[in-house]
Amino acid sequence: MGIPEGVAKPEEQRLGPVLRRRDQVQPGTTDQRLLDTEGDSEWVHTDPWRVMRIQSEFVEGFGALAELPSAISVFGSARTKPDSPEYEAGVRIGRALVEAGFAVITGGGPGAMEAANKGAREAKGVSVGLGIELPFEQGLNQHVDIGVNFRYFFVRKTMFVKYAQGFVVLPGGLGTLDELFEALTLVQTRKVTRFPIVLFGSAYWKGLVDWLKDTVVAGGKASEQDLLLFHVTDDVEEAVALVTKEVSR
Repeated sequence: MGIPEGVAKPEEQRLGPVLRRRDQVQPGTTDQRLLDTEGDSEWVHTDPWRVMRIQSEFVEGFGALAELPSAISVFGSARTKPDSPEYEAGVRIGRALVEAGFAVITGGGPGAMEAANKGAREAKGVSVGLGIELPFEQGLNQHVDIGVNFRYFFVRKTMFVKYAQGFVVLPGGLGTLDELFEALTLVQTRKVTRFPIVLFGSAYWKGLVDWLKDTVVAGGKASEQDLLLFHVTDDVEEAVALVTKEVSR
């Protein structure tokens, strides 16, 4: 239903907080469009509807994680093999974090994420997986005790930071690098405070650290102080000590 016959189209229209004028005035009212049973279902794919989905993801995530104890997020490659030293390191880190009194949060997938969740579960701690909808990824690994699947990367990233007191970053690919630099940027810009970041595996991270120092910092694109935003280690006990030392529980 639109504007009744014989009635002039208004020059101004208010739809909640939105103001429309002249050619942007829409026929009908918001209630009318809501209650109208006719029409296609294309509206479920519009941006306003996506906002509701995004909101619901935040609500579900906050609700599921609000009562977590102090936690550390562990990142790493989904392609890490179960028989590799990196996988074993992930298990040891997950176990050590629980023994230090922390829950373990990962992306919930296979590889390094599964390893950290496995260690947390074996230590009888809280093992959390925050999954993401991808066309080629598996579901949450079997060692996750609390799992939340997200449609949107940015909602998932918010949960990693909001409910963790620090990051341990195992060797990983583009997704791991994305999460690492997101955290570094948040600390650098003081969007979060007292947020330790530990890179585990000095041989793997050496090239990146050298590039940051010799190219980024040397070229004036970052400061020497920014190199203090993270620590690099090959020792599980040191990694846990570094990532938890500033946390008050």
